[in-house]
Amino acid sequence: MSDQLERFIFSRHDIRGQLVTLTKAYREVLEHNQLPAPVQRLLGEFLAAACLLSTTLKFEGILMLQARGEGDVPLLVAECTHHSDVRGLARVAEGAEIPEGATLRELVGNRGALVITVDPQEGERYQGIVPLEKDTLAECLEDYFTQSEQLQTRFWIESSADTVGGVMLQVLPGNNAASEAENADAWETGVHLAATVTAEELHNLPHDQLLVRLFHELEPASLGTANIRFKCSCSPERSARALIAMGPENVYTLLEEQGGEITADCQFCNRTYRFDREKIEALFNAPPHTLH
Repeated sequence: MSDQLERFIFSRHDIRGQLVTLTKAYREVLEHNQLPAPVQRLLGEFLAAACLLSTTLKFEGILMLQARGEGDVPLLVAECTHHSDVRGLARVAEGAEIPEGATLRELVGNRGALVITVDPQEGERYQGIVPLEKDTLAECLEDYFTQSEQLQTRFWIESSADTVGGVMLQVLPGNNAASEAENADAWETGVHLAATVTAEELHNLPHDQLLVRLFHELEPASLGTANIRFKCSCSPERSARALIAMGPENVYTLLEEQGGEITADCQFCNRTYRFDREKIEALFNAPPHTLH
């Protein structure tokens, strides 16, 4: 169950769902983010939500969930790839004191927005944005689906110091398995049952047992599981491509300004990639005086 996501469907109705539990991957993300406890737990919610969201999309690439604003926590980011690799970060304003019990909306502050970005390996990038008008991430995500996707979707997410778990339910488009009225009744029942889930159950109960405990009367059927891991997508090659995109003149100017070595820091895993003059010349296959 640890670091797993399970997809399921209600056998007789057009409703699908996901369960996710993160422990090791969550802790590894936190190892790279020295954060106050309330922000750690909030980042855990974002990681769980990114995993839940990524399974609803048929794509190869990255789904990014972020909140940004002007408050004490101006940025929260979580990413999940189609391989179920996750990473995340949060930024806390210098000198900010984060109180226990502060809500997402309070921490992100003025002009808060929730942004969902889908970056496929092929095709166009898609981004949806909604204002942060609710106190919890679950409520803000529900607003997003109501406004942007027009799909009934509900979330329940519980985060602690070392574990985060979540449930998502979503109505499938069309009425294939049951009538509209039967699907509506099943949706109300499913939402009522999911709302009874506890943090203890989400964090510690095996998914097959939790499905039966919560939804047995709706006949949940598993559609498979995915193993989730922390993995950062940064690399020397990716940093090199970023330098190449800057152009040789800009890069050589930066090299001189930084004393003969350019450093590229990854904000997600704190790795540092270093490029001296020899490496820069290898990137452009020529010293600066021959580049025009």
